[in-house]
Amino acid sequence: MQDRVAIVHQNFITRVSANDLPVSSHISPAEISLENSALEQIIKSQFLSRALDRVSRQLKNRGESFYTIGSSGHEGNAAIAAAFRVDDMAFLHYRDAAFFIERAKKKPEIDIVQNMLLSFAASKDDPISGGRHKVLGSKALFVPPQTSTIASHLPKAVGLASSIGLNRRLKRIGEVPRDSIAICSFGDASLNHSTAQGAINTASWTAYRKVHLPLLFVCEDNDIGISTPTPQGWVQASMKDKPAIKYFECNGLDVLDTYHTAKQAEAYIRKTRMPAFLHMRCIRLFGHAGADAQHVYMSEQKIAETEAHDPLLYSARLLIEHCGYSNEQVLELYAEIEAEVAEKAELAIERPKLETAKEVMASIIPPKRKDTSSRKVSKAERAEFFKTDKNRISKPQNMARLINWALADLMLEDNTITLMGEDVGKKGGVYSVTSKLYHQFGAHRVIDTLLDEQSILGLAIGLGQNGLLPIPEIQFLAYLHNAEDQLRGEAATLPFFSEGQYTNPMVVRIAGLAYQRGFGGHFHNDNSFAVLRDIPGIIVACPSNGADAVQMLRECVRLAREEQRLVVFLEPIALYMTRDLHAEKDEGWSHTYEDAHKAKPIKLGQCGVHGEGKDVAIITYGNGTYMSVQAQKALQEEHHIKSRVIDLRWLVPLDEKEIIKAVKGCKNILIVDECRETGSLSEQLFTLLMEKNSPLIPTARLTAEDCFIPLGKASTATLPSKEGIVNSIISLIKD
Repeated sequence: MQDRVAIVHQNFITRVSANDLPVSSHISPAEISLENSALEQIIKSQFLSRALDRVSRQLKNRGESFYTIGSSGHEGNAAIAAAFRVDDMAFLHYRDAAFFIERAKKKPEIDIVQNMLLSFAASKDDPISGGRHKVLGSKALFVPPQTSTIASHLPKAVGLASSIGLNRRLKRIGEVPRDSIAICSFGDASLNHSTAQGAINTASWTAYRKVHLPLLFVCEDNDIGISTPTPQGWVQASMKDKPAIKYFECNGLDVLDTYHTAKQAEAYIRKTRMPAFLHMRCIRLFGHAGADAQHVYMSEQKIAETEAHDPLLYSARLLIEHCGYSNEQVLELYAEIEAEVAEKAELAIERPKLETAKEVMASIIPPKRKDTSSRKVSKAERAEFFKTDKNRISKPQNMARLINWALADLMLEDNTITLMGEDVGKKGGVYSVTSKLYHQFGAHRVIDTLLDEQSILGLAIGLGQNGLLPIPEIQFLAYLHNAEDQLRGEAATLPFFSEGQYTNPMVVRIAGLAYQRGFGGHFHNDNSFAVLRDIPGIIVACPSNGADAVQMLRECVRLAREEQRLVVFLEPIALYMTRDLHAEKDEGWSHTYEDAHKAKPIKLGQCGVHGEGKDVAIITYGNGTYMSVQAQKALQEEHHIKSRVIDLRWLVPLDEKEIIKAVKGCKNILIVDECRETGSLSEQLFTLLMEKNSPLIPTARLTAEDCFIPLGKASTATLPSKEGIVNSIISLIKD
């Protein structure tokens, strides 16, 4: 197999030497108000990007670099960087090294070559990821790092653009200036991904409603996605007439045309605060990545034809025509940049690497930050705010109403808290959990979104990156599954890949779990949250009653606000309206609302314990706690079995010491898990008790069947029940 990298390199030298250069542009720098010196800098960024691509592959062959997907052929994006400000936050395509290099010139104190080489070498001195990945990212350059390969970064770019306008309306100063623009770039193949389509549709939908959204989509169209060609004209046909998104197109081989078009797009967005789409036509050199053998799916003739349009050849001509270079001086510049990169590469590979699990994991949980957004609300102000609920707030209420009051209290004390989701506004949510909040705090803080969970979570991520504290709602747990990567691949990874410099603080409210009668089958009775359990750094909270829900929600907000954590607040639907425990109108599962002045906080990991019995400990959560407390009475009265019910409350991460402490002194343990037998929390709990509890205590588990939830009278047939708990404990004790 021929070494195409070497061939392209030699072709550049040969053609520049022979002055065999393609026509660069019909535009002069003066026509577009671009100084020749600025043009020269853009082209130097292109040359530097190419040199870094080449050295990365050379280092990989020596075992010193580990990720060779490059930017060759896409170097025209350097001109886009030159057209925008450094504080226009950019969510970059992985082929945007030239953009990144050009932007760094706006911050001359940054040694961008050294920094990128440290990233290539996976050195822990890499200032953005600390050696965890090759990423384009810099706090100083307003480039959040990411590894989005399927345009999964687009929803958060839409969110960031939304946050800019939102902060203006809320009269707040965020992380980016009020007149800034969000930029996100991606490839033509990624344009077809549902995540990209959802984000573009959300931007179109938002702007169509005349809501400001200063955002530039940059599609870098190289005509192929790994091995699958993009149909000719597809990008233009699919985007040119998109409602409320202005379409621009440029030739990415011509940096003058690219700069001129990018400046037009920049001026349009800056003035109108509305989104635009920049279609940059370019080529891809060297295949998709280091291991990609493009000759398998592309003819040598086609490969050679593509290489003949190397953008560096077009730019070399511009250096000669407009910047006073001779052909020899172009080659000297090219060689000087190559030599600089090669020299610095040898230094970078000698820098220390991550070695231990502790070092690698150090940035999963971001550093704590000082709370500057919340304030103390006086008793008089609070009384005035809740005056319409004065007659009810002192009486026992169900969980839904208590969560509603807790949200109102939190929003009153912290004006950065913003709610978003389907129907959360005027309707007040499917279960009225957000009732009246829209009227109390307005449409800017209680946002009715379109029906797209990816976009809801992307909006939350973007708001979180711009100084707001988002509380997005996912209407039902089953609706999370099509959008879960926004938490796994985007939000949770951000502190990991940025050494905690970037974070995604938020509290995701999800109505979920089973036992809801008369509504919807498995889409509304989803008894599996396993998809959340293996995301590093995430917190999952699940209250079983209204009193706990209030205190846990406050702790979740504190964790997000002060500790920058990504928190999921899983609310058991079936317990929203539950008031009684053992008998009709006994009000055994109703609770009064305690404001923050009086309440005793429930801290992360703190279990709830009902009863002091030692015959059996029942470890459970959510609906399981409700049923176990019911079973506790029957066990005592009918079987003389004394039990204690341990409500986990915090499901991820499990506080192992707290759980072992809670079961201490008990003769038996039953784990009651309303989720499925396979993949449920019960497996982790059982393992924990076997490995960490000494001496071993007889332990059993009662779980749901490995089945979806049906509709109608059979809706609870596959789930644990009060009777099942009683029978399981009797069997456990008898054995």
